Amino acid sequence: MNNLVIMPIIVPLIIGLVMVIFRQKILFHKILSVFTLIATGVISGFLIYQVKYNGIQTLQLGGWEAPFGVSMVADMFSGLLLLTTSIVGLLCLIFAFGSIGEDRERHYFYPLFLFLITGVNGSFLTGDVFNLFVCFEVMLISSYALITLGGEKKQLRESIKYVLINLLASFLFLAAVAYLYSVTGTINMAHLAERVGEVGQSGIITAVAMMFLFVFSLKAGLFLFFWLPGSYSAPPTAVAAIFAALLTKVGIYAIFRFFTLIFYHQPEVTHLIIGIMAAITMLLGAIGAIAFNDIKKILTYNVIVGVGFILAGLATYTHEGLTGSIYYLIHDMVIKAVIFLIGGVIIALVGTSKLNDISGLIKTHPYLGWMFFIVALSIAGIPPLSGFIGKVYITEGTFAVGYYWLGAIGLITSLMVLFSVMKIFMNSFWGETILSEDMEKSSTKGVMFPIVTLVLLTVGLGLGAEGLYDYVNIAVESLMNPSSYIEAVLLGYSD
Repeated sequence: MNNLVIMPIIVPLIIGLVMVIFRQKILFHKILSVFTLIATGVISGFLIYQVKYNGIQTLQLGGWEAPFGVSMVADMFSGLLLLTTSIVGLLCLIFAFGSIGEDRERHYFYPLFLFLITGVNGSFLTGDVFNLFVCFEVMLISSYALITLGGEKKQLRESIKYVLINLLASFLFLAAVAYLYSVTGTINMAHLAERVGEVGQSGIITAVAMMFLFVFSLKAGLFLFFWLPGSYSAPPTAVAAIFAALLTKVGIYAIFRFFTLIFYHQPEVTHLIIGIMAAITMLLGAIGAIAFNDIKKILTYNVIVGVGFILAGLATYTHEGLTGSIYYLIHDMVIKAVIFLIGGVIIALVGTSKLNDISGLIKTHPYLGWMFFIVALSIAGIPPLSGFIGKVYITEGTFAVGYYWLGAIGLITSLMVLFSVMKIFMNSFWGETILSEDMEKSSTKGVMFPIVTLVLLTVGLGLGAEGLYDYVNIAVESLMNPSSYIEAVLLGYSD
């Protein structure tokens, strides 16, 4: 047993509760939240080290052995996502210091931020389905508060839709858990994998699998993404960035976990459906990205395209496809955070998100402009930046299984993504300078450090992809061979 497995959940949760008590101590909140995310990052790094050299790490809470107790599990897949979450969360938090505003800070912004991280980390680490539901709810309740924090009209309007959609998804999630338990008699993921393996993926199991796919698709923005563009464009920049980087990724993680560990027996049905949904998501997201001349809309539709591309790798159910998906998932968490931060800075400088009203910022903010250019190339998968490696592997996986249509859609939508983000670059930074620095509505003071760090990280992930390969390969092997996960959790348990 490894008590460190639960620490990425416990640390931000406890520190967030402490912050609630000391509501007016804003400087205390800032310092403590930074150290909390650094601590979770260090713990996540150590868990990755442990998994690499000692295998999957598990913790059975309360001393109750699986499948009777609550299992917490850290494999390489969850470990990589935990570390990325800590890094991206820390940098978005630092960005918030100079942009979120004192009023929001005094209304529990930092505790809510840590509670959101608690729910995300818990979703990555839990080993049973009901606790996955609980961690989803912790994350979502925090996001409900964060999306409305500030009380602006647009926030309140979009939050109603966001809350209603997620309440529906949560109800269906709970119903799916109940159906699954009634059929298998367990909610432990490893035990579920054994039970489903014994009975085969019969009609009722396939129906339950589709129900889970529907729920997680709603939460991830896969195919059923109609709620996402408005919801992600309403909150302040730091909140929108962390939403774009993390919230859809938890839904994606759940789909990966369920359809490699539990529902993997009929890939010709389940994974083909995932592939079709991924293709439609990429196409509709890319069309939305090129259709609008609004920075917020373009960026939120690019979130949707990324979701489809990541799930395209899972649909292939090949080593190459899953390798590409994990690479691209890590890349997407970083790149969506930084492009939302830069987009937010542009909007703050000029006071509008309409591209027709923005021009010539390269003269007054050259560093910001060229960093956006690098990010634009990375999000489109241009070598040698971080998006390239994942796209190559995913495309290779689609071709390997004969899904040429899916690979072609991925490549076509990549060009559409490049067009959409270069449209922002050309309209915002090129052309005649409309505003002098004295006329700008805001400044870049206090917000450049997290942006620069994330840009360097996307460059590093591309140039240093080989160094990451061993870890990604371990994660892929675990997903492709779920017996290692099952054995680590159940130990010597036998029905």
